[in-house]
Amino acid sequence: MNSDGIKTFIMLSKLKNFTRTAERMYVAQSTVTNRIAELENETGQKLFVRRQGGVELTEEGQLFLSYALRINDLEESFIQEVNSAARYEKKLRVGAINAVYESCLYPLMSRFFKEHTDVSLKIVLGHSVDLLQMLQDSIIDVAFSYLPLKKTGFASRRFTSDKLVLLSAPECNAHRGGIRKSELMDSEYLMCNFAFGEAGEFVRSLFPPRHAFRFEIDNSGKVMQYLLDGLGYSFLPYKMAERKIVSGELQIIKPLDFTVPEIVSYCSYFKNNESAADFVEFLKEFTE
Repeated sequence: MNSDGIKTFIMLSKLKNFTRTAERMYVAQSTVTNRIAELENETGQKLFVRRQGGVELTEEGQLFLSYALRINDLEESFIQEVNSAARYEKKLRVGAINAVYESCLYPLMSRFFKEHTDVSLKIVLGHSVDLLQMLQDSIIDVAFSYLPLKKTGFASRRFTSDKLVLLSAPECNAHRGGIRKSELMDSEYLMCNFAFGEAGEFVRSLFPPRHAFRFEIDNSGKVMQYLLDGLGYSFLPYKMAERKIVSGELQIIKPLDFTVPEIVSYCSYFKNNESAADFVEFLKEFTE
C-alpha cells in the first residue's frame, strides 16, 4: 500500500467521481483507476460500487476509510516531525474541540507561543473521539476534549467546566418567559452535531430518535452566526457566546420543565511525553 494510493482513495471517497478526483490530483483518470484497483487487490475487497453519476463506498470501503485516514495522518505527522526537529529544539502538537479552543484555550496557546520561542507549535481542531484516537496514535501530544481518556499510560485531568445555554437572537425569541421541552421540539432548532459527552447525549435526548432537523452543522463555532441572523435556536457553551450574550445580540432562554447539565472538558496526554507534561504545568498556572 503506497501513499499515493491511500491519498487517491481518500479523495475519491470525498468526490465520488473518478474524473473530478483525477482533476483535483492532477493525474490522468487511468491513474486513479489503477491506484484503486491496486488497493482492492491488496485488500481483497471491493471498495467502491458504481452509481449513477459516480461511485459510493461499499461497506468494506467505509471500514477501510477510517484506517486510510489514520495512515495518511500518521505519514504527514512523521514528515512534519522530521522537518520540525531540524529547525526547533522542541515541538508541541495540541488537539482541541472547537468549543473549548474558542472559549478559553486560544489565549493560553497564544501566550505559550510567545513565551516559549524554542518550541514549534501545531494546533489541530476536531471532534473528541477523533482527537483521542490521534493522541493514542501519537499524532498529537495533548488533547482537549469532552471525553476523558481512561487508558493505561495516559493522564486525563479536568480542564474546564461551563454552562450549556439555549440561545436565540432577540428578534426571533418567542419564549422570553422560558421554554418547555415540547415547545423546543416544535421550534426551528439549529442542530450542532458535536459531542459534549453527557451534555451531548442530553441535547439529543430532547428530540425523538432520528428526528429530522431542517438545519445541521458539525462545528459549534459556526452555528453562532446563524443564531445572530435570527434563524432559530441552539444550545452552546456559555463561555463561547458570552460576548454576544452580554452585548444583547443573543438571549438565553430558560428551560421550564427540564434541567441542563454542566459541560466538562478534559486535558489528556501521554504521561511520559515531556513536551506534554511541560505544557500541562504551564496551564496549571492559569487554570487552578
